[in-house]
Amino acid sequence: MSYQDNAGIIGPARSFPRRKSADGGARVATTRNRRSRVPVAIVGWLSRPLASFHLVLALCGLLTLLGVIMVLSASSAQPGGVYSTFQKHVIFVLIGLVALWAGLRIPLRRIRSLSPMLMLVTLVLLALVLTPFGAKVNGAQRWFALGPLTLQPVEVAKVALTLWGAHILVVKARLLHHWRHLLVPLVPVALLMFALVMAQPNLSGTISLGIVLLSLLWFSGAPGRLFAALLAGGVGGFVVLALVADYRLARVLSFLSPDADTSGAGYQAVQAQYALAEGGLFGVGLGQGASKWKYLPNVQNDFIFALIGEELGFLGCAVVLLLFGGLALVGLRIATRNLDPWIRIVAATITVLLVAQAAVNIGYVVNALPVTGVTLPLVSYGGTSLIVTMFLFGVLASCARHEPAAVADLNHLGPGKIGRVLRLPVPEPYRPVRASGKTTRARRPVRPR
Repeated sequence: MSYQDNAGIIGPARSFPRRKSADGGARVATTRNRRSRVPVAIVGWLSRPLASFHLVLALCGLLTLLGVIMVLSASSAQPGGVYSTFQKHVIFVLIGLVALWAGLRIPLRRIRSLSPMLMLVTLVLLALVLTPFGAKVNGAQRWFALGPLTLQPVEVAKVALTLWGAHILVVKARLLHHWRHLLVPLVPVALLMFALVMAQPNLSGTISLGIVLLSLLWFSGAPGRLFAALLAGGVGGFVVLALVADYRLARVLSFLSPDADTSGAGYQAVQAQYALAEGGLFGVGLGQGASKWKYLPNVQNDFIFALIGEELGFLGCAVVLLLFGGLALVGLRIATRNLDPWIRIVAATITVLLVAQAAVNIGYVVNALPVTGVTLPLVSYGGTSLIVTMFLFGVLASCARHEPAAVADLNHLGPGKIGRVLRLPVPEPYRPVRASGKTTRARRPVRPR
């Protein structure tokens, strides 16, 4: 095509840009502005002083709510009365809310000062549970039973090792370049706890305590060769423990070849795979899963993730992964933003412990790890585990309130709506402590002459 101009010269046709109407251009501009406002609003909200605090509470609430819903679904097929398991779980959640409030309400300085006493009490409980005072269930002596109430001391041991271990490492911070001060007394006490827990026997509890120990050493700046030695010792110990006990060896062999004994040691793993495959992308529907009808034993405990995959599908599993991924990011954000070294180590260790337990549980449900019995935090049915986990969330949320920006905001503007409702104390600013134990004062910068 060609065109002829006014002078009669013929040339190639030119394409002129189309003019947009005023309304169309306004709509496009509005859409673009809305899209650009979304990330800006998210970044702006995350920059608020109490954003980490609100995120921890939101993640705790969502995971707890998901656990209540899934335990309700699983309890419909449990023996002992319809929904009897769900009713117990609701009671545990209510007690856990009190534990969450206690973790928020007790000042962190007070929690740190009580950590040595908590460690001593925990060691006594771990020893007493092996005596006739402990209750033996399914060949394991792990609980104290007082009527309908039970207490599993290994769950308390996770808290004690986290708080006390961080306290020891901070007190000896200037001496940690010496191996003797780095290892003693933390590692010997931890090994004593491992021995007492394995005597129950409780491999899953030992794994959780091992995660706590490695996290404490990692976030205190221990050298890499120490972790190589600890990991080598841990793998060697796992192999020895697997060979000593027949049921552990059967679990390892079923993991290596799950189809070899589908009606024996590999039964749970195979049934979990069937449940996940049955769910597909969107799931069969909440409450419609068939695995809970005695096809998958302990579905409300160790294999709750398989029920989520069956009833809520891949999307439900993805939501669980996103929630724990968000917990990892928020917890490490809290650790990096704090100035108090004890709070930094505690926040990071709690985060790693909770996320690692979720990773181990999901790992053996999808047949990526051997079955160990580690529960999914806040989602699996449980008594002591649920209550202790909610207490750890309370401590982590309290650590978030001790970020410098949050401390300044709370001291200047007041405790806020949540703080007033829960009657939370205003956090104190961090003051470094000298070797003599006295707090230091801020010094004026020296001006160059």
